[in-house]
Amino acid sequence: MKQKATLLLFFFFFWIGPIVSSPHSLKMEDISRVMERLYHFHIESKDLSPNIIRRSLKIYIEQFDFEKAYLLESEVIDYLNLSDARAEEIYRRVLAKDYSDFMALNQIFEKAVVRAQNYRKAMIKQLIGTSAVPGGISFAVPSQYALTEKDLMQRQQNRMIRFYLFQKGRSLGDGREYRERIYNLFEKKVSRGESSYLLKTYEGVSLTSDKVEHLVTLRILKAFAKSLDTHTAFFSPEEAHEMRMSLEKQFEGVGVILSEGVDGVMIADLIVGSPAHQSGRIQVNDFLVEIDGKSVVDISFEEVLDMMKKKDQSELVLGFKRIDMDSNKESFYRVALKKRPISMKEDRIQTSFERVEGGIIGKIALHSFYESGDGASSEKDIKEAIRGFREHGELKGLILDLRGNSGGFLGQAVRVAGLFVSNGVVVISRYGKGDVHYLRNIVGKSFYSGPLVVLTSKMSASAAEIVAQALQDYGVALIVGDKRTFGKGSIQYQTITDPNADIFFKVTVGRYYTVSGKSTQIEGVIADIVVPTPYEPYNIGERYLEFPLQPDQVESAYTDPLSDLDERTRILFQKRYMPYLQRVVSFWKKAMPELRQKSAARLARDPAFQAFLKKLEVIRARQSATAVNSIDEPVQINMEDLQMKESVNIVKDMIDIEARSKPKAVEEFSLSLPTGSD
Repeated sequence: MKQKATLLLFFFFFWIGPIVSSPHSLKMEDISRVMERLYHFHIESKDLSPNIIRRSLKIYIEQFDFEKAYLLESEVIDYLNLSDARAEEIYRRVLAKDYSDFMALNQIFEKAVVRAQNYRKAMIKQLIGTSAVPGGISFAVPSQYALTEKDLMQRQQNRMIRFYLFQKGRSLGDGREYRERIYNLFEKKVSRGESSYLLKTYEGVSLTSDKVEHLVTLRILKAFAKSLDTHTAFFSPEEAHEMRMSLEKQFEGVGVILSEGVDGVMIADLIVGSPAHQSGRIQVNDFLVEIDGKSVVDISFEEVLDMMKKKDQSELVLGFKRIDMDSNKESFYRVALKKRPISMKEDRIQTSFERVEGGIIGKIALHSFYESGDGASSEKDIKEAIRGFREHGELKGLILDLRGNSGGFLGQAVRVAGLFVSNGVVVISRYGKGDVHYLRNIVGKSFYSGPLVVLTSKMSASAAEIVAQALQDYGVALIVGDKRTFGKGSIQYQTITDPNADIFFKVTVGRYYTVSGKSTQIEGVIADIVVPTPYEPYNIGERYLEFPLQPDQVESAYTDPLSDLDERTRILFQKRYMPYLQRVVSFWKKAMPELRQKSAARLARDPAFQAFLKKLEVIRARQSATAVNSIDEPVQINMEDLQMKESVNIVKDMIDIEARSKPKAVEEFSLSLPTGSD
């Protein structure tokens, strides 16, 4: 079958939730066929091995009990600590397409679910009956499986109380009846996730044998895929659909974002420009109670979502309940909405600017590196933003905010970096067979060449790291933020965005390096000026993931070797491309001591930033109780953005230094072609 060869640089924090059967049912016989394809593409693992068996069994267990709240250590220790002989036995069984070891684990999982449900039945009456919250509640994910049933009961109770405290914080409700509704909602949500491990639907009906086979096959494939490395994964069609929307920033629908709460299905948000938003009638916190004349009050959240997504409907008639907070009166209304393609522009890019003497400093927050079939892309949106800034005055400086940007399409990373450099290599990619390819900017001129800060954090990953490292390599930008970025330096081939794909996966096929030959793998991009973000104290990064690729380095390509081009193309490039290569700018590197000193002095005098640093110390002190690659409290919302504030000040310093050193700066920056303005 034909697959679209799209390269992806993206990091997903992915939870394996309840799995819904897809229209393309999987069979156990598909496991070897799918894995052969993954082995074919993968940069390192080319065949099944006892080591992959060890990893996959561990992952299979973690897929079920990632919170370590269901299983006793005694139930899984033999699978987690396989002897060489047993690993070899299981390896030979799997080679013979015998997956009985995974089936044995399924039976353990089923018993663990029934046990947990019995625990909760006993606990829920006690929790509803008292307004006092039991003490000693842990908010950390345990690092080890429980040793005793008493410990397991405590872990289940911890989950219930954490949910109760979260829901209570979102509402003014109180009293026994309200507590009962919260705990019943918890049980409903958790039981839906557990139902598939009992081989039942959300409603408790036994699954057909075909659906059971699909479910088990899907879980085994997920475990085997992830065992190859931390970024290789297999997806259900439903998961692929959600990821496709995230990558392309568009989908078809009416534009309501729903959440499930104690009082029902609520409007959490409206997508700007969508039919729901343009109707002017729907408000956040309204309750969805009806779809096309059918009440949805007593059906599952998943069923509500399925009804909203029906592909054979071009229009939805939604019924809402609204509660007036002052009078506590309810009202009901209906809205007819036509489905249409919706572009999530609010999730793509945000822009603003700050006036300075003689012009403005532009600020662009880019959340991913995207491109879609309707022509939208991160490159085009940034160019449009820069043009927009210039309508408000001379663009004296620019900040590209990539703090929460976890990646996207490789081609878009190259194009975005190319907006700030002239001809030259942006990315060097090396694949499993040793093939080396050079991804170049060949536009011949930069779109912007003034003072530039790239704002990063530990959550900046993949394509975001390519852009930051490439611009740092060429010396055209300063990196400001956490000491280092996430550290993902691998390339994935994916079928998620292929409309003709019959199976969905992403598989690590290579490593990438920027023009200096550096890999961002593990180490990430090192900041030129450290201005900690709220993520700084947390153990976040590739180094904390299981089975990461190890870092290495290749030869730099500031002078493009053109070795991956055929002879005819090479001759053309030597004439029209090589004479206009972007040269390394050393101007900002020489100014670094002054820029660092001024930034440090400002932050030392800023009481808000000093208070922020003290808060980071408190968070750092509890890191032993916080799971890696997670945060245990919300990142600042509706508060002063201290990192952006300091980035603006750094750009002001750069503008000042450039003005004081104008002859030298002009001489050095003129080594590139003139900035484009089209």
